[in-house]
Amino acid sequence: MLRGWRASDLDPWAAMNADPVVREYFPEVLTRAQSEASVARFQADLDRRGWGWWAVEIAATGEFIGFAGLDPVEDGMPFTGVEAGWRLARPAWGNGFATEAARAAVTHAFEELGLPEVLAVTAAGNRRSRAVMDRLGMTYDPADDFDDPEIPEGPLRRSVVYRLRSRDHRPGAL
Repeated sequence: MLRGWRASDLDPWAAMNADPVVREYFPEVLTRAQSEASVARFQADLDRRGWGWWAVEIAATGEFIGFAGLDPVEDGMPFTGVEAGWRLARPAWGNGFATEAARAAVTHAFEELGLPEVLAVTAAGNRRSRAVMDRLGMTYDPADDFDDPEIPEGPLRRSVVYRLRSRDHRPGAL
């Protein structure tokens, strides 16, 4: 389930962002203060525009497991649009939750926001995220690969872009 952020999400969110395995494809882990600041930004975006990075919880238990959602592509990237993304705590991996949450975000983008296309971006070596992109029916073109200007020189800098057009979206498809 995608929802707004709660105070009770902060401890598991900070722990998730301090986990080097969860942050394997990012330049660094986050401090608690950085995690707190991100939650404040995420909720402010949700309050202001009605969409963004939502907290993800398991509907049956109410357990917070990560985040998923949509955000405009950052300035300075070699493309524009709205990006879908997700990140889950390790215990939630391998259960289909990332695909389910990402699918809900993409469906919102097309059915509620009327977007013509959604992008997903990750480090080239991030096979787990790329598998989610494939399951969503996104397409990959190596011509869109780029060096992320926000990532320092090194193995994480090379990034890939996947795309899904609204006409190709199949909400229930696995």
